[in-house]
Amino acid sequence: MRRGLLPIVGGVVTSFHRLPCQRRPIEIVPEPAKISRALRGKRVTAIERKGKRVIVRVENDHRLVFEPRMTGLVLLDDPPSTAHRRARLVLSGVADSQLVYWDRRGLGSIRLLDPDQFETVLGPPRLGPDALEVTAAELAESLAESRRAVKVALLDQRVLAGVGNLYASELLHRARIHPARVCRDITRGQWKKIHAAMVEVLVEAIRHEGSTLSDGTYRTAMNNPGNYQNEHRVYDREDMPCRTCKQPVRRIVQAQRSSFFCPRCQVI
Repeated sequence: MRRGLLPIVGGVVTSFHRLPCQRRPIEIVPEPAKISRALRGKRVTAIERKGKRVIVRVENDHRLVFEPRMTGLVLLDDPPSTAHRRARLVLSGVADSQLVYWDRRGLGSIRLLDPDQFETVLGPPRLGPDALEVTAAELAESLAESRRAVKVALLDQRVLAGVGNLYASELLHRARIHPARVCRDITRGQWKKIHAAMVEVLVEAIRHEGSTLSDGTYRTAMNNPGNYQNEHRVYDREDMPCRTCKQPVRRIVQAQRSSFFCPRCQVI
């Protein structure tokens, strides 16, 4: 999403407004009219990412933060449907003159934050270190004494920012760690394997522009599907053969989320 929005860097904000939608309303803070007044005439200086949030930064260092959560999309092209359009940022001076936020389930949010608010809302302890920046030693130190299952712990954005449910299953398979293994039972050597697998999986997923599953919800900024779903080893592959050992993939539920694993490659 971040890379897809780079064409609007250098554009000048004309307006921001909530779009008519009969579905569950998303959270927009402050109200859209105030966001529009604050951003009007400001040049977009950067597109950034903080954990699982996409950020449009303008020249006074205010940031428009999009948190897509499970079904939100930040688009420069026409959205998958008109019924779930939530907000529009209009720009001048660039080829892509609008950014549209689309959200099928209405779980996401949009916030305009000044520099101080940004650190308060998205700094520690509200958000942990980024998954692509944290070291193996830091990851182990933060989770090694936890009594939680490792899959559940990896999803805690206060501890580690940027790992979602899909990628947690994938990285644990690559590290050969059962998702229900308790963190405190994992050795230092295994934490190093988890860290290495995490970086590998996330970098590969970014290169393939994310995963578009059978529901078709996730799309790139130009409304194209991602390709990483074709690389999944276990996620959404229940009863299908593990791509390492051919054993059928199993599914369990942890913290109300599906976890996929291979019972041969990931012995608890």
